[in-house]
Amino acid sequence: MNLTKNVLLHCCCAPCAAAIIEWLLQNDYKVTLYFYNPNIFPEEEYLIRKNELMRYANQLNLPVVDDDYKPDEWLACVKGLEHEKERGGRCLQCFKMRLLATARVAENRQIPVIATTLASSRWKSLTQIEEAGDWAVAQVKDVQFWAKNWRKDGLQERRRVLLAENNFYNQQYCGCQFSIKID
Repeated sequence: MNLTKNVLLHCCCAPCAAAIIEWLLQNDYKVTLYFYNPNIFPEEEYLIRKNELMRYANQLNLPVVDDDYKPDEWLACVKGLEHEKERGGRCLQCFKMRLLATARVAENRQIPVIATTLASSRWKSLTQIEEAGDWAVAQVKDVQFWAKNWRKDGLQERRRVLLAENNFYNQQYCGCQFSIKID
């Protein structure tokens, strides 16, 4: 893939995004952040995660595209998959929905490459993320999916440092109501 230096980064939360953003900026990428996460439940959790990302983006003076919160559309997208385990069919559908929205924003803004912070989580399947990203960019024109493994090259360790330095809220579940562990 011939990557340009202009990237639309789909962000799920500030803790997952911080090290990736730092790496991109250090490597001279022009980064626009995209917050589209209709899967996050409840709405209070969604707002906390969104506000943390906005706070960090403001510190770095980065542009953010903040899409609408549409949990009903997400529930319709994963209907019938509610009882799937993590890394199952529900997650793949969720990734497809979010990355298709990312690809459409990139196409409209003429940003040729998309990536996602979902690929930084050890709880997510990189295979599913790559499948969803490739599928999403196939639905639009002139956009590529960058299937980078953001877990490597010291980024997991750097994530932990930035989490502490920025005093980020750090959630304990992926975000959807079906992933909440009830003790």
